[in-house]
Amino acid sequence: MTVHAYAAQSADAPLAPLDITRRTLRPDDVAIDITYCGVCHSDLHTARNDWGNATYPVVPGHEIIGRVTDVGADVTGFKVGDLVGVGCMVDSCQHCAACDNHEEQYCFNGFTGTYGGTDKVDGSITHGGYAQSVVVKDKFVLNVPENIDAAGAAPLLCAGITTWSPLQHWKVGKGSKVAVVGLGGLGHMALKLAHALGAEVTLFSRSPDKIEDAKRLGADHVVISTDDSQMAEVANAFDLIIDTVPYVHDLNPYMPTLNYNGTLVLVGYLGPIDPFLNSAQMVMRRRAVAGSLIGGVKETQELLDFCGEHGITSDVEVIRMDQINEAYERMLKSDVKYRFVIDNATLA
Repeated sequence: MTVHAYAAQSADAPLAPLDITRRTLRPDDVAIDITYCGVCHSDLHTARNDWGNATYPVVPGHEIIGRVTDVGADVTGFKVGDLVGVGCMVDSCQHCAACDNHEEQYCFNGFTGTYGGTDKVDGSITHGGYAQSVVVKDKFVLNVPENIDAAGAAPLLCAGITTWSPLQHWKVGKGSKVAVVGLGGLGHMALKLAHALGAEVTLFSRSPDKIEDAKRLGADHVVISTDDSQMAEVANAFDLIIDTVPYVHDLNPYMPTLNYNGTLVLVGYLGPIDPFLNSAQMVMRRRAVAGSLIGGVKETQELLDFCGEHGITSDVEVIRMDQINEAYERMLKSDVKYRFVIDNATLA
């Protein structure tokens, strides 16, 4: 089936309309009419080949919300009309240790990305949610609660699960003390989710201008990270720090604020740590620096169910599809609170 989409044709070309073909349903497929698609920094990085592995043309988008329009013969978990979502993955090997543990994002044989991936059946390149519809294997389709705003639910499928997964892995709950570094698409979800889990939540920020918004989003405290006296006041305070900053930055100032056995987990930055970490402040308190990548299908469904129970969605600005290039430029300036979401009806 041919559908309208928006694609990058090269690293230096703006996204533009492109008709693409969606496959005929396989027995385990679900066809989805896309209503909303979130805009992630990964979309921009891929479109502009910042990571050096883009294949063109590429249709970005891995925060997909829509309605089921058809199902394959073997599908039992979905029916026409269901509100569903698709996140960052559309397949994995399904048999390695990570997949067996419902953590397909760490598939030892590599998961298939929602866009720019290689389909394991026919070898075609996958295209994402900047399109009218999509066809996805049923194991990678998620039920979305009907009681939450569909546009606001879209970023849960990447920004939401990226922060939820470490909160779950490090068993955050009532009595936990959690800090968040960075107040953007990821950071604002980390505040909301940690607060809803019952944690005492602190935002590290360089700007006093963010105090009011941080508290609205669930922060109990805001610490200005450039103020040495404020940083000293939170020494040994936190069980977990979720660092959402997407560029290289100094981690050393945050390490003394971890409690003994505490962990700083990176969810936004990929690359060398510069300046070097001072290992003394890790060794002397058994502190750790870790990384975390999105979440598995089971965990993502648990997140969506939790958000349905607590009425949690992302703070979004809904845009037309033809505003995507402007949105990319605004994202580079952090000029969005806190996530762009495309109204896919505007593709028509």
